[in-house]
Formats: sequence, structure tokens, C-alpha cells
Amino acid sequence: MKQKIISLCILTFFSYSCNNQKIVINNGYAITNITIIDPIEGVSEKMTIIIIDNRIAQLDKSKNINLSNTNIIYDGTGKYIIPGLWDFHVHFSFIKDLAPSMFNLFLGYGITSVRDTGGELEFVQQWKQKSIKSPNISPRVKIAGPLIDGEKNVYDGSSNSYPKLSIQNKDEDAIKANLEFLYSFGIDFFKAYEMLSPEQFLLVTSYAKEKNMKVTGHVPLSMDVSSAIDAGLNSMEHLRNLELSISTDSDELFNQRNEILCCSDILKGSVLRSNIHNLQRMPAVSTIDTNRMKLVFSKLAENEVSQIPTLNLYHGFSNYKFLDKNWSKSFNYLPLDISNKWKSEINNFRSSKPNENSQAFSKWMMNMVFEMRKYNIEFISGTDTPIGYQTPGYSLHDELSLLSKSGLSNLEVIYSATYAPAKYFNMEDSLGAIQRNRIADLIILNNNPIEDIENTKDIWSVIKNGNYFDRLELDSLLNSQRPKNF
Repeated sequence: MKQKIISLCILTFFSYSCNNQKIVINNGYAITNITIIDPIEGVSEKMTIIIIDNRIAQLDKSKNINLSNTNIIYDGTGKYIIPGLWDFHVHFSFIKDLAPSMFNLFLGYGITSVRDTGGELEFVQQWKQKSIKSPNISPRVKIAGPLIDGEKNVYDGSSNSYPKLSIQNKDEDAIKANLEFLYSFGIDFFKAYEMLSPEQFLLVTSYAKEKNMKVTGHVPLSMDVSSAIDAGLNSMEHLRNLELSISTDSDELFNQRNEILCCSDILKGSVLRSNIHNLQRMPAVSTIDTNRMKLVFSKLAENEVSQIPTLNLYHGFSNYKFLDKNWSKSFNYLPLDISNKWKSEINNFRSSKPNENSQAFSKWMMNMVFEMRKYNIEFISGTDTPIGYQTPGYSLHDELSLLSKSGLSNLEVIYSATYAPAKYFNMEDSLGAIQRNRIADLIILNNNPIEDIENTKDIWSVIKNGNYFDRLELDSLLNSQRPKNF
């Protein structure tokens, strides 16, 4: 696009000109009289934002910007604008038949970027490439490729509950070869899983450091949180196995599970992992040592180990929240066969009561978020969709609500879904904030999310890479998964 420089225009370095002192926008549009909610700068009222191509070209008080009537102008009076949201924990591979619908569902709910945390490499790579080729109509996609697991890998493809999301590594040579292969395939980060040995885990983190990449994952059952941090873990998913490291019985639990890991050759990885969780999780939760907790939390903060707690996954299962009307209503946007399957499966829960241990664990997770916040540990919002009957896109808003209920301010919650994930990938200079020259991934809301985080669900429009989707277009995206005559 050819840039025009007109001396009469104060904003000479942008691609718009001045006609009788009025700004004429070339290849763009303006949003006027809107309240900006920026995760860094906070709230700014009665603002005008000018978007040219895919960038925020200018923003200022509306009274300071004189627009020509020839421009495309969206009146933002009474509206609120935030950066586009991330879901930092998704799985395209978990239900492969759902994957073709996930882009539209994400955008329809204001999710403009996602991080896939484990799946068959070629399958998840195709969605990353589709996003790159069509950035105006696709969420941004970051991928890890398959989970990097140990000899007894959990997600080995043995059942629908354990699809093939991981790669088995029988020894250190296998780890080295697989790391090289994944890196050559263009992944964005590594995800280490629970059945790795300490030696294998260290190989993953060392290689990642060498390549200037991050490692996320579950703390391996053969380790504790502190040793995983020392090895170079950058972020933790689900607070997984945190409780095992902050119990008064941590040493005994560590010895017990390593003995089990060494002497269970006949068990599959998924069974072995579940056995250990069932044996140790709740005893650890009921014996939290505040001194150990302080030491671990201080170390997490000092080493900037981000947390992606996925509260909604556990809250949904422990309280049967997927039976709620609003949650199950989102199933209407799923492909018909998947929607019917989910509705049939959740009906089986109506005749039973939620598990008390699951409820206690869900409450404990929310309490840990509350405690971690005191140490300035960074949170990033993610869901694990579509696991747990979580509709892609919709589920992220429930996650935000739970983070708010766990003690984060609503501005901190917005930060967790916008600026924090951008910073994780060293993209904070181009994403995650509403500032000049940032990529225009934005959401316009009808009501103020600072007053009530539930207002992130009340979307007026979505802007992806500068492309403006109004409410009718968003509804069309959401309804596109169903046959037209449905």
C-alpha cells in the first residue's frame, strides 16, 4: 500500500491523508468513542482507534481526531474494546472430526489465538499452516506437536479416552532423535509429560534452551516441582502434581511413587499414572505444608514459571457443570454428530452425584491460584478444549470467570488471556495490548468486563488481523457447523 505524506496532517507517518484538515483513511477504518481496556495501560474512555491493513495505526481521544465522513466508521459509544483472547491449552487432535470446526468456533467467541499443547505432528501442523495462509479468517495457532513422554507413554492411541497425542521415548537416544525431528518440523515449544525420567526431562529442557524455546508440561511423576524448575521448566499445565511437592509427606510420597514407577512393568502408562494419582493426590491435598508451599511458590516466581491452571476442566467434571443450560447450549454450535454424542454422554451423569474428592480437588486448585497470586506468579488462561465437553471458544470465557472467582482482578484476568500469552512467545511488541503499531486482534464488547468478567461473553464484534467481523458474521461462523436445513 502506497503511503501518502501530507504536511497539513499531524499524523503524517500513517497511511491516511488530510482533506480540509479531516483525516481520510486509506485501506482501513475507525472505531470512535469507545472505551479501551488495555491489560497494561488500563482504562481509557472516549477513544478513537484507526486500523489500517492489519495494524493499529493510531489511537487518541476522539475529540482530537477529526475524521472525514467518507471513512468507514464504527461507532463504539457505550462499547468496550479489549485485545483478542488466547486459549493457551487446546487439542485439535483429541477429536479429529471436530478440528475442522474449531477455527470458526474460536473466532465466533473472540478467541483470536490458540496454543495446541499436544497432538500428532502432521495433523496439528496442517492447522498451523492454514492459519498462516489465511490470517484474516483464522485464529493464530502455536503448536508443540506430540507430548514428549517416557517409555510408558500415556496418550498412546489405545482408546478414545487416550488418543495418540504423545510419542514414546524408551531411552535417552530416542529423546534426542525426537527432539531434533520436532524442531526441524517447525514446532513453537516443547511439551514434556508425566512419565519421563529425570534424565529424559533434563535432555528436553537442555535442548530447548539451546534452541531458545520454551518447555511446558506436567511435572514428571519421577520428579518434584523444585527439581523440574531447576532443570528449566518454563510453565506448568493444570498445576499438575504440584500438591505432591508441597505436602508434609512429600518425601514419603516421592519415594513411594518412584518405587511404583520402577516395579510396574506390566501396566500401561495411562493405568500407571491414574493409579498413582488416585493413591497420592488427595492425601497430599489434605496435608499441605505452608512452609514447603512458600518455598515452592517463591521458586516458581523467581524463575518466572507461568501457570496454566485450566480450572474449568476440573470445575466442570467435579460439579457436573456441563449439565447447566448455558454450557450445554453451546453444544448447538458443534457438528450434529458430536453434539448428540456429548448430550447423550452427559445425560448419564444425571443419575449420579458428583465425586466429593473431585469437588475438593477443584476447590483446592482455585485456592492455589489465590495463594500463588500473592507471589506474583503469572497466570495464562487455557481450557484443554475439547476435553471435558468444553466447546471450543465458549469454554475460555468460563475459565476467565473461574480465574476471577479465584482472586484475580478482572484486569488481571484479561491480562492472562491477552498480554501474558503474547509475552510467553516473545510477541508482546506486536500482540496482547491496544497500542500503536500492534496487530489488530481485538474484541468489542457490549458491556464492561472490568465490572463483571462474564461480559466477555457479550461480544459485539471481533477483529482478526484487521478484518472486522460484525455480530451477524460471528453468528454465521458459529452456526456454520450445522447443516443449513437443521
